[in-house]
Amino acid sequence: MASISPNDRARELLGHCLHGERWPVGLLDGLLDAEGADALIRIVVERLADLFEPRLVDVYTELFSEVIARTLPEFAADQLLVRYQRIRKARAFAGNTDAVETVFVLSRVTLGADVAVTSVMLDAAKRRFPKARVVLVGSRKAWELFAADARIGHALVTVVRSGSMRERLAGLHELQTLLTQPRSIVIDPDSRLTQLGLLPVCSAENYYFFESRSFGDDGDHALPVLARRWATETFGVEDSAPYIAPAADPDIVGPVVSISLGVGENPAKRIADPFEAGLLAHLAQRAALLVIDKGAGGEEGERVERAVAQARIAPNRIRMFQGAFADFASIIARSDLYAGYDSAGQHVAAACGVPLVSVFAGFASPRMFARWRPTGRGRIEVVRVENPDPASVLDRAKQAIDAIR
Repeated sequence: MASISPNDRARELLGHCLHGERWPVGLLDGLLDAEGADALIRIVVERLADLFEPRLVDVYTELFSEVIARTLPEFAADQLLVRYQRIRKARAFAGNTDAVETVFVLSRVTLGADVAVTSVMLDAAKRRFPKARVVLVGSRKAWELFAADARIGHALVTVVRSGSMRERLAGLHELQTLLTQPRSIVIDPDSRLTQLGLLPVCSAENYYFFESRSFGDDGDHALPVLARRWATETFGVEDSAPYIAPAADPDIVGPVVSISLGVGENPAKRIADPFEAGLLAHLAQRAALLVIDKGAGGEEGERVERAVAQARIAPNRIRMFQGAFADFASIIARSDLYAGYDSAGQHVAAACGVPLVSVFAGFASPRMFARWRPTGRGRIEVVRVENPDPASVLDRAKQAIDAIR
């Protein structure tokens, strides 16, 4: 197998996983260095997670337990599997609430997931443990979404998203030191920090794991709904909900439409030109000001600039935003309407009750669409795209915009 490229090796491995077959001995050998680890995560792990099939949770668990054991010799794959079968079962907190001094809530790493799922856990933790310190464990970008909430502390931990598997797992011991403080518990909402629950970061009795890929396999509920159900079963907190609390105070005067054309490095989510220009031109009929996120610049920024130019909107009616996502989230929260692709922005709008139109394309399975669609108390129109014909999708998006009054 030495001549097989990492991408081809990962695709072969994915095929075995999807068909429930045991992968050949040695197939993982070329997937632990930097190039191979990238292919393993991008092609195999993300695909298994995006399908939201309970049987594939078991496949992932077996596969990545072996990856961890090969990378970190202090672990044995069979012991990781035994532990996982124990912690994956939701159980009610039966301890003394007042004895808990710190509740660590792990970030999901991606900002949209931190709004849709992690914030539900933060809300539940604050309500069940009113005297405890609630700490979000993750990046500064994630914490900035809650910086104005005095109850939420921050522990800076970042995910290494490049390099060999050893480099990606190198932060485990630092994470274990942080999360094993006396009189503390850990809430894990299926975080990449623990490789979706597989890495032991504290004692099992202090660890509460929301296995989002299989929980609620009896229906097509969205993740915020399932997270709320899990929080009720685990901590007895009803009606916990997504929220944000950014510190920024945007200077905008309505009516305002906020827009994000970001696709999170997944080009399948994007609709080809001239869709974006047509969308902006139609949205300009709804508000005096359009605020458009340029993301981090690069390809996304160039697309935004091109779409604005093609839409021929007066410059005084367009504001380009480029900065921290938490600052843009604060703009979304004060908007009269939000529109964009399936991204973090839609979950912010849904959490804030802002009417929104989501153009949802490139999903791996119907269950993925069901899990990640935006849900909230405001008016929500989702344009589900299975045929990405620009003209057809634009017509449907216009109808969705017009339906929100």
